[in-house]
Amino acid sequence: MGINSPNPTTDPNPASSASLSLSIRLLFSAENPNKVGIKYGESRFTVMYRGIPLGKASVPGFFQQAHSVRQVVATIAVDRANLIQADAADLIRDASLNDRVELRVLGDVGAKIRVLNIDSPGVQVSVDCAIVISPRKQSLTYKQCGFDGLSV
Repeated sequence: MGINSPNPTTDPNPASSASLSLSIRLLFSAENPNKVGIKYGESRFTVMYRGIPLGKASVPGFFQQAHSVRQVVATIAVDRANLIQADAADLIRDASLNDRVELRVLGDVGAKIRVLNIDSPGVQVSVDCAIVISPRKQSLTYKQCGFDGLSV
């Protein structure tokens, strides 16, 4: 993770903003305990810090066999996202002093049930996860995910 402040000689208000660059690797575990396969569509997720969108990730669609667990990886690369100086300072403090960065992952997952090579109508589920990462350990220390809005 890197945070750059503006150059005071080229920016008339250097205390107003900063830019953030970071890379976050998300590892999802998809479990299908059902007797039928599930066909997932492409899913898109937004990662937020204190209500500020930092970046987006997409997970390509895939088919998951019945009674299986599959690991799915998504990487979010944030390249020079603009933050106001106060938010950048909060993020630095959370990461370096507290070793605790709280993030929120929001997105929608579309899926269809597949039986005998026939797909059911699609369903859409909204995902909302609160996660806490430890930059020093480069690991997840807390997660709580909710799902809602099952829509066909």
